[in-house]
Amino acid sequence: MKPDSFTQKRHFIITLGKMLHKFGATAYRLENHLKSVSKLLEVQASFVLTPTSMTFVLYNPEDQQDYNFIVRVNPGDIDLAALSRTNDVVEELASGQRTLSEAIERLREIEEKPSPYSTILTFLGFGASGGAFALLMHTSWNDVFWSTMLGFVVFLLVLWSQRSSGIANSLEPLSSIVTAILASAITLIDPSINAPLVILSSIIVFIPGLSLTTGLSELAEKNLISGTAKIMDATMVMFKLYFGAVLGLTLGNLLWGTADKIDAAMVPQWSSWLAVFILSLSLVIIFNARPRHAFWGILSGFIAYAASLWAGKYLGFALGAFVGAFAIGIYSNLFARYIKAPATVVMLQGLVVLVPGSKVYIGLNAMITGSQIVSTEQIGSQTFLIFMSLVAGLIFANVALRPKSSL
Repeated sequence: MKPDSFTQKRHFIITLGKMLHKFGATAYRLENHLKSVSKLLEVQASFVLTPTSMTFVLYNPEDQQDYNFIVRVNPGDIDLAALSRTNDVVEELASGQRTLSEAIERLREIEEKPSPYSTILTFLGFGASGGAFALLMHTSWNDVFWSTMLGFVVFLLVLWSQRSSGIANSLEPLSSIVTAILASAITLIDPSINAPLVILSSIIVFIPGLSLTTGLSELAEKNLISGTAKIMDATMVMFKLYFGAVLGLTLGNLLWGTADKIDAAMVPQWSSWLAVFILSLSLVIIFNARPRHAFWGILSGFIAYAASLWAGKYLGFALGAFVGAFAIGIYSNLFARYIKAPATVVMLQGLVVLVPGSKVYIGLNAMITGSQIVSTEQIGSQTFLIFMSLVAGLIFANVALRPKSSL
């Protein structure tokens, strides 16, 4: 095989696309990235990508024929370390540091490389994310503690799902059922907890707020098929989570009854900053960010929260999210320009602090049961406006400062 043959170029482009999709790249960013790589390799190409399928059309000037490649794939999971390393391969290929054959071999190595974080650290990250979210909701320290404990339980279920395809297919509702049953039991020994909020906090890693935001972003970029599919998938995940929580609480009440709730002291206001730090740190682990990018990811969370909090005083909470998303968009584009890594690496970690996925869950509960997990006015319209603000903020940030990398 010649070093720069069409067959080798085609193999690299297809392998690159499949890997980036597997590592959580959004469809519109991935399509743009593959177009850039194809142009670099002097290959005429077109791509149609969705969360569950990939279509490549590559033109071979040697025999003047189009080569089509269609593959059915599973929705990707976010792996920022692998995403960053894969981007490095493309940069090295573009700068001449690697040949095409070396780049293909490097892609194989990245796919087999283990997570940079141990199982123990990931276990701690799942628990910390639940406790940090409860802390952000300005609830009691009791809720924070029990949310952390149930977050650990959720991680054990995740480990189980890696060894059982049946558990993997029902992981979201099963996690809700288990945590709801346990939360119901906890109320017997600690009646001060807000059980629905503890359940929500413990399964916060599954709440598809980020998927809803990226789906809307893809619709805004006119990637209609992928955007619609992602929004519908996120909606179904939300329904499964909520159904599991309702079923689990019902089973718990049948098993050991209900306890009369007593009031508990709320956490102080300053604890929100502690929550942002813990949540951002846990996301570094859960999203498998490279250790050298950990500081920038944590800083992203603080920028998002500080910008939205400051703007919220003047524009209102919902429109404050626009400023937060705009700040994150500018910051991530600067990160990509000067740190030489995909903007997605820090953008996703900042967006998680802003996305109102939990508000969708809370609104769903209020609509069905008539009760509120936390006291929030006009949660339906507020949630919709926040989602629109996030999408608009990212779009305007890309206009204000063009991203250097398509990822």
